[in-house]
Amino acid sequence: MIGLEVISTEELTNLIGSIYNCALDPQRWQSTCQKIAEFSKSAAGGIFVHDLRNVQNKQSFAFGYQPEFFQMLKDHYAENSMAAANIDSNNGDLRAFSMERYQLLETRFFQEVLKPYGLQDMACFPMIKTEERMTSLHASRSENEPDFQQRDLTLFKILSPHVCRALAISEMLDIRAIRSEMLENTLNGLVAGVFLTARDGHVVYLNHAAECQIKMGNAIHLVNNRIVPTDLAARNALAKAMKEAARDDAVRNMGEHFVAIPAGFGGGYVATLLPIESTQRHGIFASFAASVAVFMQDPVQATCMPGEAFAKLHGLTGGELRVLQALSQGLSGTEAADMLGISEPTIRTHLQHIFSKTGTSKQLDLLQLLHHSTPPIRTLEPAH
Repeated sequence: MIGLEVISTEELTNLIGSIYNCALDPQRWQSTCQKIAEFSKSAAGGIFVHDLRNVQNKQSFAFGYQPEFFQMLKDHYAENSMAAANIDSNNGDLRAFSMERYQLLETRFFQEVLKPYGLQDMACFPMIKTEERMTSLHASRSENEPDFQQRDLTLFKILSPHVCRALAISEMLDIRAIRSEMLENTLNGLVAGVFLTARDGHVVYLNHAAECQIKMGNAIHLVNNRIVPTDLAARNALAKAMKEAARDDAVRNMGEHFVAIPAGFGGGYVATLLPIESTQRHGIFASFAASVAVFMQDPVQATCMPGEAFAKLHGLTGGELRVLQALSQGLSGTEAADMLGISEPTIRTHLQHIFSKTGTSKQLDLLQLLHHSTPPIRTLEPAH
């Protein structure tokens, strides 16, 4: 025993282990909160989230309470003296209604919220706080049980720092997972193939477009998990550029690196290499960390037209934009006039206005400006 008279050393060790397991699997908080309640002889408990902006409670992994109790708790949030005190306290600081500072029977919260639902005492401590919310762990004794005794409160004090650390770790991992998922969704929306490679050249990530480029196999392959162009000269040029980009001083000293990756029957890709700055390249995981980003773009791959955004950017009228879109499809002035139902002189007049507004002087420069303004995202296929 450890002097608590409620839990043995082995049981305490196992309970603390269960708490840290919650960091990797938050769904375990339900059973862990029940274990804490069991050892503290509590009838109910769980994790409560206090919405500080909207001044209300939300429950997570709660058990042992009647459903109507949660509505009462929400309606009387402002009268909960412990919730108010927790806002000004530190994470892990234990509070209980029956402690000397809180005279349980004299509070309106006890009379209108706890007592009608058979609750005699409640202990809690804040687990994590932000400007918008506070998360706390609660345990409650029923009216058939005595108030929390010192040995019970001592157990909570022993467990509270471990609970706070486990929740902080869990939130950090969850935020990283969300950010990682958001980044992956963004990269998968790009037209260009994106390959993230380690400093030894092996690919640690590739987006949807990159997977398609590999499957096509007309210009590049993955061999031993490395990008290998089918063209020998391109293979050597890419290997040299990647070696330069992976250098520790590459971010500061490297200029733009472009490598032509021709396909066997014409066309191909232009590879743009970007060194990724990292402070962890010298660590034991340096061989597995992304060191270079390779963007593989098909120069003739169609992207969606910016349309109204391009027109607003340069102040084009609707008629001028329609002329520009027709010319961008490779139509001649005569063909554009026939398609739009206007005369060739009108086409020329619109074109001169477009030149003036976009700062260009010839059609080739204008179309290049339009091409550079197209977003690097995939056009979504309609659902079937």
